[in-house]
Amino acid sequence: MLMTVASVTLPVGETERIIKNRIAPPKAQDGGKRVCIVTGTHGDELEGQYVAWKLNRRLQENLEHLHGTVDIYPALNPMGVSTITRGVPGFDLDMNRIFPGDPNGTTTRYLAHEIIQDIAGADLCIDIHASNIYLKELPQARVNVNTAKELLPLAKELNLDFIWVHAASTVLESTLACSLNNIKTPTIVVEMGVGMRITEEYGRQLITGLLNLFHKMGIWDEPVGDVRAPIVSSDGSVSFINANAAGIFLPHVLHDAQVTEGQELGVIADPATGEVKEVLNSPVDGLLFTLREYPVVASGSLIARILGGAAK
Repeated sequence: MLMTVASVTLPVGETERIIKNRIAPPKAQDGGKRVCIVTGTHGDELEGQYVAWKLNRRLQENLEHLHGTVDIYPALNPMGVSTITRGVPGFDLDMNRIFPGDPNGTTTRYLAHEIIQDIAGADLCIDIHASNIYLKELPQARVNVNTAKELLPLAKELNLDFIWVHAASTVLESTLACSLNNIKTPTIVVEMGVGMRITEEYGRQLITGLLNLFHKMGIWDEPVGDVRAPIVSSDGSVSFINANAAGIFLPHVLHDAQVTEGQELGVIADPATGEVKEVLNSPVDGLLFTLREYPVVASGSLIARILGGAAK
């Protein structure tokens, strides 16, 4: 059932409406737990659109297996999604930097407040993001070290490649996930793919994980099958590779490859002179989980991230 979470009238006479689709079991006594699936906070992150579509279909076509309530929020920033704009068009701000919002605040802060109020109290929230247009990410969960004890067991059921446990200092308090965790609504951030694109393989992988997690929570009784066991990593296990020269990045490895220390990852080329400005090598043995997708780079641009060392 489509429901309006919040709406506001815009200066141009149109209405900004944030919706959710509530999928509930046919038997009222099966109401049980509530899980929220959230995406579309950044308008240029489209991987979650596929997940929302396919999950909606899977659940609605198999309601006899559902024993809890699933709320699917396809776009917290609908204007951004419709215009492929990362932030909220016309307001020049990042939707994921204004939570928990303000009931008496500006338009966007009011919407943020209403979103928090609507999700609050859920047994679990999964906040789905993609990367930006510059980088491609393997399917992963990102968890604050302060909530890792509670969230790690749940994140491990999501059929992801790895879980990155962040130090508290790297988590912004104004994000949706942090704001919900602060009010004891367990929230896991999932990131995968690349901006402005849909990677169906990654979407199917996550849907299998979501159904597996629903099964573990007792709200889905259809067999799911095997899911992958993720690598669990801390900040100290991740190596960052940045460009030291400007030019065009040409990768010599595939995204998600296992690389070895000293292996060539790619080069930065100068189209004006024909020179190779820099050869980039892996500093460690490990999994290449982030790789530059957009080829134009400046000095300091992030090229890759590799899981190695203390990852387990």
